[in-house]
Amino acid sequence: MSVPASAAASERARNMAKVQFDITGSTAKERPSVPQLSIRECALLAAKIADEKKATDIIVQEVGALISATEYFVIVTAANNRQVKAIVDEIDEQLDKQAGEVPLHRESTQDCSWELLDYGGFVVHVFQPETREFYRLEALWNEAPVIDLAAEAGLTDIEYSDRIAKLLENIKQAQAAAAEGAGADEDADDQNGEEAVETSDEVSE
Repeated sequence: MSVPASAAASERARNMAKVQFDITGSTAKERPSVPQLSIRECALLAAKIADEKKATDIIVQEVGALISATEYFVIVTAANNRQVKAIVDEIDEQLDKQAGEVPLHRESTQDCSWELLDYGGFVVHVFQPETREFYRLEALWNEAPVIDLAAEAGLTDIEYSDRIAKLLENIKQAQAAAAEGAGADEDADDQNGEEAVETSDEVSE
């Protein structure tokens, strides 16, 4: 099984792809205006489109602090070759229509058990179950924050396998613990600051 080669982002290619050429004439024309979405919003839109095409195990990881190639991974599972293609085609088409985004690269394994769309700022991975289980891509970056798709994308009925559900729960617990620790550190800093002020006042008196 071959693995899609990693794709480098190209701003020039992105800008060129956003211009639609009228092949019946001699001039180029701009595509109709579409909302300008952030990278995060585009990644969430890809997740929503995958959900509409009945993908399962949908997660969006914020990997930008861990790797330099991209900001987000959108990782989903499709049941078979046909669904893989349907999900990838729909994301490709709808991101173009709704956000003016076109992929820099579209790649696939020979057996079509893993296809990806590389948009530079985010990468969409569509796996079949056995291939996703084999590579466990989301587990390689399990320190990356996972976006709450219910809160940010309104996706409340995603079907999760036992492994992915457990992984998400572990990541959420780790994120909550980290946030609690950060809050405790801030409280300690505030307390130290107050004590320092009190000591300074006593000395001045």
